[in-house]
Amino acid sequence: MSTVDTNQPLGTPTWLDQAVPTSPVRRPSTAPSSAGPSTAATASCVACPSRACAAARDAAGPSTSPPRRDGRRRHRSRRRAAEEPHDVYGRGRAALVTDPTGARFGLWQGRTFPGARLVNEPGTLVRNDLVTTKGPRGREFYRSVFGFTLDANPDLPGADFTFLRRPDDHEIGGIFGAGSPPASAWATTFEVADTHASVEKLTTAGGTVTTIDDTPYGRMATVTEPFGTGFTMIARP
Repeated sequence: MSTVDTNQPLGTPTWLDQAVPTSPVRRPSTAPSSAGPSTAATASCVACPSRACAAARDAAGPSTSPPRRDGRRRHRSRRRAAEEPHDVYGRGRAALVTDPTGARFGLWQGRTFPGARLVNEPGTLVRNDLVTTKGPRGREFYRSVFGFTLDANPDLPGADFTFLRRPDDHEIGGIFGAGSPPASAWATTFEVADTHASVEKLTTAGGTVTTIDDTPYGRMATVTEPFGTGFTMIARP
């Protein structure tokens, strides 16, 4: 279990939002095992790095913004700002941008709201991974913008997967170079106590299941909730 009371270091995914249709409204009866992020239909996912005022200005701001203090410029010519930097009810400052692979993500400079207050236990957010056919472009972008290091995963020798780590070596997620996803997107994983029990709750609430697999890290289910949003659930050993 991890409790979060302060703003996290630059580049740390901190919280997410889901946009759903306003009519008709089909509200899942359970959460979070049957409600999640990512994109499908009219849903959208934001994984917001905190304490990122400079990142928000440079990654989502006008092309005339100054270079970073370390001399590196953001990938302005290879990104689009979906929402320019703006204040959010005094809780922080946010921007929504699109990376060079086409995946959307958010930038969050926390003030009174640091993001998710509880993570890494059943019923909470446990990790985020970019799934894209443009792995090399994604890796270079996030390395340049956030200073992430890129490490291969020895547990998955046949997969095009790279860990993303902050400069302090803390793992924040990864990048899957997949062969045929419909679109590049940040995929979200929730931890659960029992994968099969959570899948049963999800299907009862109107969700669907794509796969259930045993992985080196636990039993994982790839699912879709009633609004059409896909995500994964994992019960760790």
